[in-house]
Amino acid sequence: MRTWTRAVPAAVGALALAMVLTGCSDSGSGKRRGSSGSHSSNSGAGKSDEKTTYRLGETSPEQESSKQKSSDAKYTVTPTKVQMGTRADMDNSGLKKDDKDGPKIPVYVWSTLTHKSGTPMELGDMDNDLVIKTNGGQRTRALIVLMGEAKWPNCPAPQSSKQLGPGQSENICTAFLIPEGQKAAAVELTRGFTKKPLEWPVES
Repeated sequence: MRTWTRAVPAAVGALALAMVLTGCSDSGSGKRRGSSGSHSSNSGAGKSDEKTTYRLGETSPEQESSKQKSSDAKYTVTPTKVQMGTRADMDNSGLKKDDKDGPKIPVYVWSTLTHKSGTPMELGDMDNDLVIKTNGGQRTRALIVLMGEAKWPNCPAPQSSKQLGPGQSENICTAFLIPEGQKAAAVELTRGFTKKPLEWPVES
């Protein structure tokens, strides 16, 4: 886990902390965004004939909420667009550089989240299993910003606490940080330890 500090004017008197969780191909999957642990390729159990690869713009099968407060809820995720950011985006984000693991650049993922049935769910509970897989085989969860916001061009931070009820949808943009020099190869939706992740390859 890496901790980032957002540089803000002294008059503001607040720091924005951002945590970037960078996963390894063979480590376990954390269900909560911001939890310790990282993502697995999860090649374990699952129906061999189950469709797990989709095109950007295709909607996932209905997913069941993993949250106790909305355990009866179902929702879908539709990644629609992936765009690589630049070093300038990183420089202008307001995040303090932390190059212990090497320089990072952002990747922006646009998705549509749709609540299908059951108890209303927060946006942050519906997109917290999204992962970016790089062409270097690295898997990374979304950037988390506490006590403030990182600023990205054309990618406003989603209102993670906003609730959606049955039939409601929201289009959001999520920022990920990956090692500079690598590219986004796919968007993944992890599904715990026993199911293979769903994957939306990114055309190069």
